[in-house]
Amino acid sequence: MRFEFSAGLLIHKRGPEGPLFLFLRREDGFLDIPKGHIEKGENAREAAIRETLEEAGIREENTDPFYRYDYRIWFLYRGEKIKKKISVFLAETDDDVKVKISYEHEGYVWLGYKDAERAKLFKDERLLLKDVHTYMDKKEEMEKLNVDYKAMPSRHRSWRLSGRFVKGEGPVNAKVVVVGQAPGAFEDAEGRPFVGRSGVLLNHLLELAGLRRDKVYITSVVQFFPPKNRLPSASEVNACRSYLIRQIGIIKPRLVITLGNLSASVLLDGGRVMKSHGSVVRKDGIMYFITLHPAAAVRIKRNMPIIEDDFRKLKVLVRELHVA
Repeated sequence: MRFEFSAGLLIHKRGPEGPLFLFLRREDGFLDIPKGHIEKGENAREAAIRETLEEAGIREENTDPFYRYDYRIWFLYRGEKIKKKISVFLAETDDDVKVKISYEHEGYVWLGYKDAERAKLFKDERLLLKDVHTYMDKKEEMEKLNVDYKAMPSRHRSWRLSGRFVKGEGPVNAKVVVVGQAPGAFEDAEGRPFVGRSGVLLNHLLELAGLRRDKVYITSVVQFFPPKNRLPSASEVNACRSYLIRQIGIIKPRLVITLGNLSASVLLDGGRVMKSHGSVVRKDGIMYFITLHPAAAVRIKRNMPIIEDDFRKLKVLVRELHVA
């Protein structure tokens, strides 16, 4: 059996009633997306961008940083069984983009989701379209939440947190959500969660658990920096709690990793993490894994073996849940 690897790009643009997706028409009448073999020296994303340029005349490098849909097909070619892995990425292009079809296809069409559902698509492309539709709905819902959340300082006269909102980061269809306490000074400066020393350690810990940072959604109980890195007050936590719950509701993860006392207490009404770290709680159909906050290991070195051991234990759960 021979193994092959291909990549493609699902291009969309704005339409009057929602996004329009680009499909190329094959000789047999089926619609497909630009895709082809990954060449030597390319990664899957680079191959998808190149194939889209070659097959549709569109050079679209502004791909969604967190969306990737992988599927596998098996087929016979000249008596040999071929197993192919195909990776598809997502990108929004300009409304007035010009499409230039290669000799491999007979035309193209822009279709909205409902029209595409009725079109002549292969089963795998139909499943891809359904996944993209769900992802884009979740992304739009999360963007609306973030706009509302970001405006909180203007709605509170006695606001004592930073005025800069640090939004969550990661795929909105993630199977795993990581919840910290609040942004630190580095996060406040860059506008991204876990980019300081704790972030470097978190990346390492995720690797120990068999997880990739770009595959998990990272957020915090409070998403504004508390000056002097103090603990958020009870009123500040209460003001932000509903946004955290709504984020988890949008994503619908299978696993949530709580980092530190505040995260565990808000989501699980738990006690001190030093007593419950490494344990798993099931609540409302979600598995919660309790562990220390990486900052506790950065500041207190004796906590490093504890948190590393927790994430090694977590690797077993990650495998059982198939969330890597």
